[in-house]
Amino acid sequence: MSAFEKEALDLFVYQFKHSNVYRSFCDLMHVSPSDVKSLVQIPFIPISFFKTHRISCEKNDEIVFESSGTGGVTSKHHVASLAQYEQSFQEGFSHFYGNPSDYHILALLPGYLERPNASLVYMCQDLIRRAKKEHSGFYLNQFDALHKALTALSKQEKPTLLIGVSFALLDFCEQYPIKLNNTIIMETGGMKGRRKELIREELHQLLQKGFGVPSIHSEYGMTEMLSQAYSKGKGVFQASPSMQVLIRDVHEPKKVTTTGTGGLNVIDLSNKDSCAFIATQDLGRCHANGTFEVLGRFDASDVRGCSLMTA
Repeated sequence: MSAFEKEALDLFVYQFKHSNVYRSFCDLMHVSPSDVKSLVQIPFIPISFFKTHRISCEKNDEIVFESSGTGGVTSKHHVASLAQYEQSFQEGFSHFYGNPSDYHILALLPGYLERPNASLVYMCQDLIRRAKKEHSGFYLNQFDALHKALTALSKQEKPTLLIGVSFALLDFCEQYPIKLNNTIIMETGGMKGRRKELIREELHQLLQKGFGVPSIHSEYGMTEMLSQAYSKGKGVFQASPSMQVLIRDVHEPKKVTTTGTGGLNVIDLSNKDSCAFIATQDLGRCHANGTFEVLGRFDASDVRGCSLMTA
């Protein structure tokens, strides 16, 4: 048994005992800790429960992260420890990209900045602070200032990361087409009703052309998770060490496998005090080497601000 699986099984027992909502869900599924011997036997709570229930093993929250959505009821993630979230995204970022201080980090996240308690904004604020570089910061609608910053950094061949929501990146590179050097463009997904949804390949082709870069990186995260996965191109994601993605059968949700195509189930070991076992509304494919792709969303699911492009 791997260290990840052992920790996940221990966390399942803990959350079964200490989360009333999760225990009730497991009871409805007729599953108890004595029934669970492997990851695929763990019950995964539907992500929609974060809209309707307070999911927590603790009585007190340090912060409540809230999803953007497009109206109606939003998801709320009750986080008992901000330090746990900071450790998770810092270790995840460093695992794939190294020290944030090695980059000039710029963020283009309109929509997220305009509302309180967005987990993505909190993560970017921390990374920008750790970057401690000229031009690093948030650019709300300041396209001219962002263009000047990217141009200056590119000319100086400074390692740069621009992370942005998809519609804003498209708006920017249509108005300010540019050819960049030593720059990572990372999309977080989400048209938020501002533009027509695009398949990932089309989105990335437009961004590659508009920014003059050979590939587009992607971040996969959501309000209900404290860990992230990253893609360095072609929409193939690798999960952070604290995270694993599994596949559930779309017709038999209790049937879970490590590879194949179906609904994406996420194990997030950083969700120690809420729920580490989430059945998302994303459709995807998991490969034998642990990587995964996001292929779309269930037809009945609502549009999520943090969602990736639908196929």
